[in-house]
Amino acid sequence: MCQPSPAPQLFTALIVPAPNAAALMPVSIWWPWDVASSENLGFAARRYLAKLSSVGSISEEETCEKLKGLIQRQVQMCKRNLEVMDSVRRGAQLAIEECQYQFRNRRWNCSTLDSLPVFGKVVTQGTREAAFVYAISSAGVAFAVTRACSSGELEKCGCDRTVHGVSPQGFQWSGCSDNIAYGVAFSQSFVDVRERSKGASSSRALMNLHNNEAGRKAILTHMRVECKCHGVSGSCEVKTCWRAVPPFRQVGHALKEKFDGATEVEPRRVGSSRALVPRNAQFKPHTDEDLVYLEPSPDFCEQDMRSGVLGTRGRTCNKTSKAIDGCELLCCGRGFHTAQVELAERCSCKFHWCCFVKCRQCQRLVELHTCR
Repeated sequence: MCQPSPAPQLFTALIVPAPNAAALMPVSIWWPWDVASSENLGFAARRYLAKLSSVGSISEEETCEKLKGLIQRQVQMCKRNLEVMDSVRRGAQLAIEECQYQFRNRRWNCSTLDSLPVFGKVVTQGTREAAFVYAISSAGVAFAVTRACSSGELEKCGCDRTVHGVSPQGFQWSGCSDNIAYGVAFSQSFVDVRERSKGASSSRALMNLHNNEAGRKAILTHMRVECKCHGVSGSCEVKTCWRAVPPFRQVGHALKEKFDGATEVEPRRVGSSRALVPRNAQFKPHTDEDLVYLEPSPDFCEQDMRSGVLGTRGRTCNKTSKAIDGCELLCCGRGFHTAQVELAERCSCKFHWCCFVKCRQCQRLVELHTCR
């Protein structure tokens, strides 16, 4: 179970309604902040993206104006691309769900708040948690827009028709290849515009832009080739194939690995421009696919609402595990409570012709361990 916790700004825009917008359900698009700092504003739009997930549909230009936290160029993009915004909303929801899945057993579990910011203050700091949220958010938008293109939901794009002919492996390119180029391009235009509007010169803007791109790279590097055989009696005399985006769970796993190996960086002038370089000169330079962060993370053990840390008290832990989900590490050495709880589950299931499965409801006692 996720406890209330923080989210990025793009998501919030698509989640929280603007004042006097009673007709709208909570909306959020690119996590905007209420504070007018450049770093917080960048996160604000992202928070909005998350909240958009609870909105029915974005079908009128007036709705774009009511999405708090978007800068003017994002509002204009929203108005020009109304049919795409539902895909952006789905991408936001995908990102939140994947973040919570990947961190379900960590001290910071990517849980969300009903208020702004969706993921709380943790992601307003330049930590590796913020790096992951930006990356998965950007990837979620690119993924959802790409799938919408392939499924025929959008008039502005369709299948990728540049993939055709015969491959070097001898199969025929056919079918509907996912138009990842369009999805990535839209994500770059919509998600990155806030950072680029600031000139991308601040350390945090450089960090955000890098992690946004790393999220999209996680999809590009895991594109798959799917095939179908044609022939008599299931033979594979002719094989047609197409390119497809990977399951989003695979993207989440890839970015989680990048999170664990993220590079701490600092801004430095390289030639006539500023760039992020490893803080420790002994570390090799990061690649475009790696996540980077500017500040070390808190330990997330004790509640600190000023920093947006909720702590781990009350979290369920695994008594037998020695990993981070184990009671010793997750509870930060404070110990844990054990209680007997009754669990209801289906049992003695039988298939009945035709065609349904009937089960009994069984009760069993289990031990539940929660952090002190």
